[in-house]
Amino acid sequence: MSAAPHRLLGPLLVLIAAVGFAFKAILIKLLYAEFAIDPETVLALRLLFSLPFFVLMAVFAGGGGARTLDARDWRALTALGFIGYYLSSYFDFLGLQYISAGLERLILFLQPTIVVLLSAFLFKTRVRRHHLISIALSYGGIALVFASNLHFSADPHTLTLGSGLVFMSALCFSCYLIGSGAVIPRIGAARFTAFASIIACAFATGQFFISHGVAGLVQPPKVYWLSLTMAMVSTVMPIWLMAEGVKRIGASQVSMISAIGPIITIYFGWLILNEPITTVQIAGALLVLAGVLLVSLKVETTAAKA
Repeated sequence: MSAAPHRLLGPLLVLIAAVGFAFKAILIKLLYAEFAIDPETVLALRLLFSLPFFVLMAVFAGGGGARTLDARDWRALTALGFIGYYLSSYFDFLGLQYISAGLERLILFLQPTIVVLLSAFLFKTRVRRHHLISIALSYGGIALVFASNLHFSADPHTLTLGSGLVFMSALCFSCYLIGSGAVIPRIGAARFTAFASIIACAFATGQFFISHGVAGLVQPPKVYWLSLTMAMVSTVMPIWLMAEGVKRIGASQVSMISAIGPIITIYFGWLILNEPITTVQIAGALLVLAGVLLVSLKVETTAAKA
């Protein structure tokens, strides 16, 4: 009797994490819509509220005889924390000023295909047939969703600008994923995530205090509540739950369950933000999900056979 709930725990953790990640863009758009607040402030508040939990993660991950980090480790952590958690998030928050939450989530979901293309360019890895099919499906789907958003947009320039900024976010995080592959085995996944996040917080808060000063922290109570919710529900909690899910059910099943994330964002964008949903958008979203799942699951299958 107890075996079935135990088997369902891993998928349930991943599903909750996917919902948490999906809700991030909704919270950011709510802040932009209701308050005269800029991306620098939102990003700094998100990371400041998350910081205590990342410090705790670093403390616990560093126990048990973990080796001392050397200068090489700190250089790698600083570079990857900057590009993967700070710069990627900053481009994302900038882009969300101009595009819908649903489009943003779909562009970010292209990361596996970007990793394939970057690996081929940087390391001359072979682009296989399923990679090409995946890329065609994914970017064809994005083109459909972009065209549908263009139909509703009053300013095509801002839509293009926002999409470009979010794509830069996806590109930065893809570089982070490639770079982290060589560092995580030396440091450990939990410690790597904790220290890279702490470093990103230092960059984000540094930028905030330089541009806004301490006075910039004076915000309406609702800004703090929404930022705290973003930190807990869309940052700390899903990072931990996703890691637990990978440990319990493997990356392949995690990829399949996580594919619901963009659909959730599109739904809540319609429900909460009144963002339009069209048949073309749904068709484009399904193409993106199919393409990304194709490349993600093929990579997992190849790794399992190796």
